[in-house]
This record gives sequence, structure tokens and C-alpha cells, in this order.
Amino acid sequence: MRHYLTIVIVLLVVFLALFALVEAAGVPLLVDPSDYLAGAGPMVAAVLGVGLLIACVVLPVPSSVVMIAHGALFGVVLGAVLSLVGSISAAMVGFAIGRGGGPLLERLVPASERQRADALLERWGMLAVVVTRPVPMLAETTAILAGASRAMSWPRVGLAAALGSVPAAVLYAVAGSIAVGIGSVPLVFALVLGVAALTWLVERVRSRQRAKAPAVIQADPASGEASG
Repeated sequence: MRHYLTIVIVLLVVFLALFALVEAAGVPLLVDPSDYLAGAGPMVAAVLGVGLLIACVVLPVPSSVVMIAHGALFGVVLGAVLSLVGSISAAMVGFAIGRGGGPLLERLVPASERQRADALLERWGMLAVVVTRPVPMLAETTAILAGASRAMSWPRVGLAAALGSVPAAVLYAVAGSIAVGIGSVPLVFALVLGVAALTWLVERVRSRQRAKAPAVIQADPASGEASG
């Protein structure tokens, strides 16, 4: 899997370079968009907030700040829905980028390595998308790699992105709605990561239980058919 590891490292370096560039340039909308969202009308704020979350795929947007602003401006339910729409859309855009880069990946990665990666994504791809969705840079990298593999489909990635985005969307909306402000970001982010880690752990345990479960299908000598 050496080639895939190289691709992941390259993507992370690109994202880090973009983050450093934006920080150095001090672009206010990308550093702290909360003032822009608060000063805009409801419709503009909703569109801008969702657009910024989608832009997370290629730009270092502070998604947690945007989601908290959604909760402060629109309340828990609508704020969470807006954040959910933006996060799922971002995952689908990343998936589309990966799909477009699929032919390039086929030229860069040997067929045997692609087959191993496809087998891993077939089994763990949805869980990977769910768990990494709240994690900056890893979320975008995972969505792009999922798109580059034919083992992952649009519906599967969409469902996984929705499941992975719900905890962050709801928790940040709650934080914004009760006006705890930007100081809540580390605590809420830690809670979101905790939910993601718990999801991964539960799925790992279930997977091991399924692997250890003995076969219970026995042949029926009378009918010649399998019976359980």
C-alpha cells in the first residue's frame, strides 16, 4: 500500500500548505467567518455557511466556527440541518474529485495494490468515512480516496457522510444556540471525536464477533438442502 500512503501524505501536505497560506494572508472570511455570517441576512447567512462548509474540501475553512454560527443564528434544528447539508455536500464534492482522478490513480498505482485497497474499502470504506468526517483534512482525504475507488458508490458515501456528520452538526448547533461561543469549540470538538472513536470501536467489536461466529448451517440429508 506504499503508493496509497504516498498519495495520502501528498494530500495532507497540500491541505496543510493551504492552511498556512490562508493564515499568513489573514483572509478574514476563512480565518473567522462568524462576523460575516452574523452580519448577513438569514438567507445570505444560510447560503454562505453551507458554501463555506462545502469549500472545506479545498480550503481551510474553520467548519466548527461555521457550525456554531449556524446554531446561534438559526437554532438547534435548522442550524444542524444547514451544517449537515454542508458537510454531506462537501463529502460528495470530495468523492467527485476522487472519481475524476480515478484514471490518474490507475496509472500511478499498480493493479495489485488497487485491488487490495478496493477490498479494504469494500469492507471498511463506509466506517472510514463515518469516523473521519469530523476530522479536518482527514475527512477530505478519505472522501477523495473513496471516490478514486470503484469499491465505493455514491449512495454508500452519502449515507456514511450523513452518519458521520450528524454528531458534529447537532453538538455544534447546540453550542451555538446556547451562546457558549467560540470558547466551546475545543470541548465540542472533543465530544465529536469521542463519538467517532466510539463508532469505530463498536464496529470493530461487531466485526470480530461476526468473524468468530461458528457456522451453524448444516446439510439436511433428506432434502439435500442446507438448513440452519
